[in-house]
Amino acid sequence: MWNGKKKALTFSYDDGVTQDIRMTGLLNRYGLKGTFNLNSELLGKENALIRNGVEIRHDKVKPSEVAKIYAGHEVAAHTLTHPSLPRASDEEVIRQVEKDRLNLSALCGYEVVGMAYPGGGINHDKRVEKLISEHTGIRYARTIDANGSFALQNDLICFSPTVYHIDTDDMLALGEKFLAYDGDAPALFYIWGHSYEFDAWNFWDRFEDFCRRMSGHDDIFYGTNREVLLYE
Repeated sequence: MWNGKKKALTFSYDDGVTQDIRMTGLLNRYGLKGTFNLNSELLGKENALIRNGVEIRHDKVKPSEVAKIYAGHEVAAHTLTHPSLPRASDEEVIRQVEKDRLNLSALCGYEVVGMAYPGGGINHDKRVEKLISEHTGIRYARTIDANGSFALQNDLICFSPTVYHIDTDDMLALGEKFLAYDGDAPALFYIWGHSYEFDAWNFWDRFEDFCRRMSGHDDIFYGTNREVLLYE
């Protein structure tokens, strides 16, 4: 399966915010890998958000820093400007996704082939999926519809993660279940979120404990989304 292993762990983080610098450092410390989904036309922009009743920074990394910050991980698309794709025209869906993909490919020095759908709620539909599949270079696209499962999925343009890291108790419980798993079927543990949420909910330390617990197991393949979904 994954270098002869039947279990794989991967992370996916959206928006390309400066908290990703701390996040990549944390993943590196424990030998873990993730994919970071960026909006190329928002890079370098400064902003603040209210989350969990707390004002936090939502500053985007600079274009010149992308290759360095995400070295050893994967950069993937998140559209140019984070619009609602189901509300966009066919032409705009294609432009938002494909131009973002090409911009990021130029910044990273390799071809970007993955993405995460931007926004909450209903952020994709069959029309959007078909447009992306047929008119862009995207080969997989992650939703926000966590399913609590380790099972592999056939539809990579509508790929569901296992858990959203804000649901921390669920993530920790699933982590223990994943470590104990010894079945015959391949098992993929896929965690997603936004690194700025660690500031809003103040769970950097708890997440580091989780990373420490999940790391260093000989029966687990630690890879980017591209590596675990496309086997490359």
